[in-house]
Amino acid sequence: MAAPVVHDVRPYPIADETFLISWGIDAPPVGHFPVNSLVIRGREPVIVDTGAPLVRAEWLDAIFTVVEPTDVRWIFLSHDDRDHAGNLLALLAACPNATLLTTWFAIGRMAEEWTTPIERCRFVNDQEPVDIGDRVLVSVRPPVFDNPTTRGAYDPTTQVYWSVDTFATNTPHPVLESDQLGDDDFRDGQLLGGRLVAPWHRYLDQGKWDQCVGAVRDLGVAVVAGCHTPVIRGPRVAEAFELTRRLPAVDPWREFDQHDLDGWMAEAGALAEPGAPTS
Repeated sequence: MAAPVVHDVRPYPIADETFLISWGIDAPPVGHFPVNSLVIRGREPVIVDTGAPLVRAEWLDAIFTVVEPTDVRWIFLSHDDRDHAGNLLALLAACPNATLLTTWFAIGRMAEEWTTPIERCRFVNDQEPVDIGDRVLVSVRPPVFDNPTTRGAYDPTTQVYWSVDTFATNTPHPVLESDQLGDDDFRDGQLLGGRLVAPWHRYLDQGKWDQCVGAVRDLGVAVVAGCHTPVIRGPRVAEAFELTRRLPAVDPWREFDQHDLDGWMAEAGALAEPGAPTS
């Protein structure tokens, strides 16, 4: 079992004036997971989610190759998990003209670690629009989530949907676009990610779940960007929604247990012995 490897932080254009800020981390033995944020650079630039502390300096550098700090008007925080909110205070400090789009509950949960400047906040709940100058950004909760404060963001101008942790997928190696994956890797990754994020999938009523997934699918999404997925577009958007719709009928994922950990540690010890192969 190799040590995790963090991959480069870089901006990647995915639609008009819309950029993924992409990095990732290897997660043996299942492969690699992307860790992304989003920038919409329109008339009133928006940063969607604030990255993880592990790559704070690199993440801020990448963000500010796309937009000037003083130009940022909005920071949309999908929820308070560390890979989404980890650089929030640093970003607020760097962007003095930005208003934080968040929720009452998220601020309360973050209060365990820091005080969010309430005077710079605007509460935006599920289904609420925000006028950002040349477009309206709509808060839309995704079907799969692991945090009760989660809200996604839909931009009708580009038909880009920030799906947060919905459509999370492991990949065999770092990729930016889902069409770089084979059919099996895409399908298996979607089903693994969905079960990892939402182990409650087995408790769902299929009829109610169909309505939940369909409400987001029917927005007319053309491009999906999410924290832990390569960009999804074209026919794979419909496929991703359909795989998510099937989650209630999928067997739970078998979690790694102590037997797995013992095996990994034994392998690591054997590789560390003098003269042992290092591949």
